[in-house]
Amino acid sequence: MKHLFSPWRSAYINRKQPAGCFLCRAKEQKKDRSNLLLFRGQQSFIIMNRFPYNNGHLMIAPYRHIGDITKLTADEVGEMFILLQQANGILKREMKPEGFNVGMNLGRVAGAGLAEHLHLHVVPRWNGDTNFMPTLADTKVISEALDTTWRRLGRWFRKQ
Repeated sequence: MKHLFSPWRSAYINRKQPAGCFLCRAKEQKKDRSNLLLFRGQQSFIIMNRFPYNNGHLMIAPYRHIGDITKLTADEVGEMFILLQQANGILKREMKPEGFNVGMNLGRVAGAGLAEHLHLHVVPRWNGDTNFMPTLADTKVISEALDTTWRRLGRWFRKQ
């Protein structure tokens, strides 16, 4: 059995959270580059994770501030999964991962750092993308600056 083990994320999950919802702030502000927001759909949007498991770690969230998956509309669910397909294709073309982890953490005890606003994680994976650093040094090596990744992926999303 293989594990996506990321102990460094506990510092993010347990830190004092700034007031309000970072996803709502990102969608309301028109500062897509500084907020790492890549694409705005009609019902949902794609944003990069500031605390990524791997380069290219994206999140897809509905515009509506909602934490209960059973309350999503069919349109919201549909567009989130259409954006998942698009994100998957763009990440394959640009970053050439060998696989993906896709999922949601529903509730704080399930690992959601922001339980009040649903978001779908898309994490590109490469064979051997984990090493001794997270385990021994409590450090994750992200080999590319977030702004560089935003520019690389953003050119594909702007074509959509």
